[in-house]
Amino acid sequence: MTATALPCLAETRATAALAGLAVGDALGMPAQTLPRGVIRERYGRITGLVAPFDGHPISHGLRAGQVTDDTEQTLLLARRLIAEPQGFDDAGWARDLLEWEAGIRAKGLADLLGPSSKAAIEALLAGAPPEETGRRGTTNGAAMRIAPVGIATPPDVAQITARVARTCRVTHNTGEAIAAASAVAMVVSAGVAGQGFDAALDPALAAARAGQALGNAVGEPDVAARIALALEIAETGDEEQLIATIGSSVASRESVPMAFGLLRLARGDLWQALLSAANIGDDTDTIGAIAGAMGGATGWPLPDTVVAEVTEASGLDLAPVARALLTLRQGDTPCPG
Repeated sequence: MTATALPCLAETRATAALAGLAVGDALGMPAQTLPRGVIRERYGRITGLVAPFDGHPISHGLRAGQVTDDTEQTLLLARRLIAEPQGFDDAGWARDLLEWEAGIRAKGLADLLGPSSKAAIEALLAGAPPEETGRRGTTNGAAMRIAPVGIATPPDVAQITARVARTCRVTHNTGEAIAAASAVAMVVSAGVAGQGFDAALDPALAAARAGQALGNAVGEPDVAARIALALEIAETGDEEQLIATIGSSVASRESVPMAFGLLRLARGDLWQALLSAANIGDDTDTIGAIAGAMGGATGWPLPDTVVAEVTEASGLDLAPVARALLTLRQGDTPCPG
């Protein structure tokens, strides 16, 4: 492979990670928070981008193909990383999130910060130390938006876990959340480096084990084992057992292993993995976003028409973001021309 081919591959994979995240988010948007039975009653089976039904508890006001907080907070974190390549301003990040939520409220939408994140941010801005504000946060907010860290950081366990812990401590400073987000970031990072999904799994499990030790001992004590269990169940091709055993709630211990399991079930077909996420029930958009980021980063394609529809519906321009994040990663440069 030539010297210029590697940056081209890196840029392609980085952009695909953000696009996969957005598509998974948009596919799951009309079903988020709903039980599987309600999804079937309302939509039959989701087989593409659809609008939420009138009166949806969270997604009302959105159109087919639009993204939610998963994509929007991912891009918010990307902008914070790009603006501060040598550090990370906890208070600045907290203000970013509050300003984002204010914008969502102004639009009359309901996909807001979770109560634990909101309480942590308000505590930080009131003077509490950032090491303390996120000490109870075990939900998947850190993992859902962590892809930019994977794009900006080489696939080294120590570097990945340190950067994950640093960026999510304000809201999710627990072993469960940091371990889960570290596993996702490592898959994205390894993918951007040219690896496939299967090759990225051992580094991801190592990152989860290392990340587990960097947060407060709250919640799930062994996220790596949960991911390994999901992958083992998925080897049999049994989606029902995966759902029954792993779950699909907002807890990091459920949603992140579920994303890994759905990718293993799909065997390289990212579109099918994201459709499964959209129909699985509960936190459908976030599971889809996490799976989409990992699958896109590791080279699993999506239909160009779907990517175009999602980016147009939400006014996304992802390639420049990916390119800027890559400049933070050991001098990688965008494709020439």
